[in-house]
Amino acid sequence: MEPISSLLVFFGAACLLVSWIYMMIISFKTDYAWGFMTIFLPPLSYLYGLFNLGKTWEVLGLALVGSGLLVAGLV
Repeated sequence: MEPISSLLVFFGAACLLVSWIYMMIISFKTDYAWGFMTIFLPPLSYLYGLFNLGKTWEVLGLALVGSGLLVAGLV
């Protein structure tokens, strides 16, 4: 793997991790059940984000950036 690809993968994974943690904080503030679902079922947290777009648009944007960087680094 080339150095640029590994940097893209690293920063993409870091963005996804930060967005998941931020989504966890937002979902725990809303309801404890959503917070625990975010911990145990991470893809469900992004579904929660789509339903509460007013609160979570920054988090979803960060997740999209991270996914883009991850895909760009792997391709």
